[in-house]
Amino acid sequence: MKVLGIETSCDETGVALYEHGRGIVAEALASQAAVHAQFGGVVPELASRDHISKLAPMVCTVLDDANSSLEELDAIAYTAGPGLIGALMVGGALAESLALGLGIPAIPVHHMEAHLLACLLERDPPEFPFLALLVSGGHTQLVEVRELGRYRIVGETLDDAAGEAFDKVARLLSLPYPGGPALAALADGGDAERFAFPRPLKNRGLDLSFSGLKTAVRLTVEAERKTHGGELPDSVRRDLAASFQEAVVDTLASKCVQALDATGLSRLVVAGGVGANRQLRATLAELGARGGADVHYPRPSLCTDNGAMIAYAGACRQSAEAAPAHRIIARPRWPLDELTPP
Repeated sequence: MKVLGIETSCDETGVALYEHGRGIVAEALASQAAVHAQFGGVVPELASRDHISKLAPMVCTVLDDANSSLEELDAIAYTAGPGLIGALMVGGALAESLALGLGIPAIPVHHMEAHLLACLLERDPPEFPFLALLVSGGHTQLVEVRELGRYRIVGETLDDAAGEAFDKVARLLSLPYPGGPALAALADGGDAERFAFPRPLKNRGLDLSFSGLKTAVRLTVEAERKTHGGELPDSVRRDLAASFQEAVVDTLASKCVQALDATGLSRLVVAGGVGANRQLRATLAELGARGGADVHYPRPSLCTDNGAMIAYAGACRQSAEAAPAHRIIARPRWPLDELTPP
């Protein structure tokens, strides 16, 4: 079975071909970072236009790289949400049109479910059930995963997502877009103990909050600017970045430990763009080893948005009896716990 995966939820265009028994045969990814950098964040209309210009050629490239053709496909999976409505429509329109013309199923995929399942593409995949920490630019959730489609959210952010907080603090430190990786790079070599930033809700249930932490960083940045005559020395910027990153990682790690205890699970999967953060990985691996929990991460390329995870999630939900779809499904907001097993 061959499934083509199309990802266009936000600012990355991803295409991949998954084949049962072989895994990901070919894939391509195009970032829009340069498109949005001058605006300091994603501009939805520009994102949609960029997907339109890149998507069809990338499909051709992936099929050529896989030495395959459209006629050999058994299904086409695409991100149906959550995401930017215009961007979702671009991927959905191409996927549904191709599927209708080829007489094969089009499979709408939940973006966050795809992130949850990305780790299963690795050589040593975790078995169900497990606890998942979903951390991205738009989502921060702790999810009890019993099986495909059986998800229970046990904790989530009450305001900013962790990735969103990274991006906002990066702007405070005058870092370029995308801010998260730039901030993590700046934090290398910084003193994480110089600034005592808060850990909101650290010992109060499983929900998270990053708004207060972001505000604390802003106030500290303003105070340091006054101290240094308006410009922050590089050493101060490094220490601010390191202290902020330490606060986020400490908070996420603490919540993971509490959630593992609360659910009785012994496996932890970290997924989403922030899951590529090296300090988060190292901290959770250390806590897992200390507490007897197995910690799993997808490779960094599978943490960010990509077509491979969409193709695989579509293959997991595909069945021989599925009928071809005839309408585009695009849901900007789509709660993960609305999903059911296939």
